[in-house]
Amino acid sequence: MSGSLFVVAAASGTGKTSLVKALVEVKPGIGTSVSHTTRGIRPGEVDGMNYHFTGREEFVRLIGEGAFLEHAEVFGNLYGTSKEWVVSELQADRDVILEIDWQGAAQVRRLLPEAVNIFILPPSLETLNARLNHRGQDSAEVIAHRLREAQGDIAHYAEFDYLVVNDDFNAALADLKAIVRATRLTYRSQSVRQETLIQRLLASASPSA
Repeated sequence: MSGSLFVVAAASGTGKTSLVKALVEVKPGIGTSVSHTTRGIRPGEVDGMNYHFTGREEFVRLIGEGAFLEHAEVFGNLYGTSKEWVVSELQADRDVILEIDWQGAAQVRRLLPEAVNIFILPPSLETLNARLNHRGQDSAEVIAHRLREAQGDIAHYAEFDYLVVNDDFNAALADLKAIVRATRLTYRSQSVRQETLIQRLLASASPSA
């Protein structure tokens, strides 16, 4: 497989969704996986575009068949990433980004240890708290709970290959772009993508003295 798999994880409110969306918009040849979920479809969402909306019974059956690269239950709903889709994209020389939590990242590492793992950090808990409040979606009690969960998520930072601090959005995006660029230049990627050139160079006659 010549494509690269990037796993991006972060605590809630850190800004990983916005960063991943911006990265996909500016970096050609890279796309995000559309997850399966058992939660209900929301107004404005499109099946197959936002999520593959799946009944719980069907989702459990897919788990049993080993259809997911990773899966987890979040707030009573199941979420999972299609293994077949990811592998087919990588084999077609297309890079893939998975925007998941640290538990999902651990599952991916067991199946695809060559995946590039990136963890997004907030600049401070105070900033994270302000971002969660700015959403205007949750009560003070829920936000306090999310902050406690965030610290638990951040505790897994050492399991990742790269740490990106999202203090300045443009700087964090530049860091992500640099990681993608560097990964595409590794021996593993280039030995496949440049195989014809390498073979041609090795087959060339030695230059005369």
